[in-house]
Amino acid sequence: MNWWVTSAMEGGIIVLGSWVFWVIFSICLHELAHGYAAIWQGDDTPRATGHMTWNPLVHMGPTSLLFFAILGIAWGVMPVNPYNFRSRYGDAIVAAAGPMTNALLMVLCVLGSVVWALTAKGVGEPYYSNVLIFFELGAMLNAVLMIFNLLPVPPLDGSKILADFVPAYGRLWEGEKGAIAGLLVFGLVFFYSGSFVFTAGRKVVNAAETVVVDALAPKRSGTP
Repeated sequence: MNWWVTSAMEGGIIVLGSWVFWVIFSICLHELAHGYAAIWQGDDTPRATGHMTWNPLVHMGPTSLLFFAILGIAWGVMPVNPYNFRSRYGDAIVAAAGPMTNALLMVLCVLGSVVWALTAKGVGEPYYSNVLIFFELGAMLNAVLMIFNLLPVPPLDGSKILADFVPAYGRLWEGEKGAIAGLLVFGLVFFYSGSFVFTAGRKVVNAAETVVVDALAPKRSGTP
């Protein structure tokens, strides 16, 4: 099996550079969104622990960055204390803030790629293609992060959102046996959901691109 960096370099340095940028930037912004939502909900833990920063080492940590270097995938952590949340659905609000931020980044990248494709065709190569690659990888990666984090499996955000609305679901993962079961399920999802998540991500990006193109592309008069 090829090292992911070697595979990425087959597409050129722009593919590797874009992947590194979007993974680190998107994870940091995802975690900061959790932090801002928690602070808004009355919990100062993110600020008190020094996590309201753009420093990837704080959000991702050495282990995550090592996985990123080896496998090209990573994760982040934002410490919060749900007992401080002022809203009944504070857990769901804080959990949803992360994937919703990825959704926003995906939309912005789709807008960027479509606007660039429609307006910059006179730009010479490789600049034209490189900018498209940058935006398209950003859209795809953030769609994948959004979908993956919304899966209802602990410790992913989707499980916290569902558990906040269906407390019985949250109780399934409580206690030692529940924690072990959750860890096993997450391991299976982490290693075997890649094809589903990337396929779903591509479909979401394609749908978003169609909507944006229809909205921005010049209307044809219908006259031959």
